Amino acid sequence: MECLIHINWDEEAKVWTAINDYIPLAFESESVDRLMEKVRNAIPELVELNHLESPRFLYFLMENREEVFA
Repeated sequence: MECLIHINWDEEAKVWTAINDYIPLAFESESVDRLMEKVRNAIPELVELNHLESPRFLYFLMENREEVFA
């Protein structure tokens, strides 16, 4: 099983967010590396608590929208 984690920059809060509806999870951090670490560490417990199939692979999809012209 594969699991896609969406990572987005929240300009207002100035943090990166990670979400996934299957696991379910929602985390934030000022650092992408720290955010990915939080996700990796939390997944085993979230999978167990929600009686889900454990993912074999994690895919991190990062999105960052920037305003180029004001």
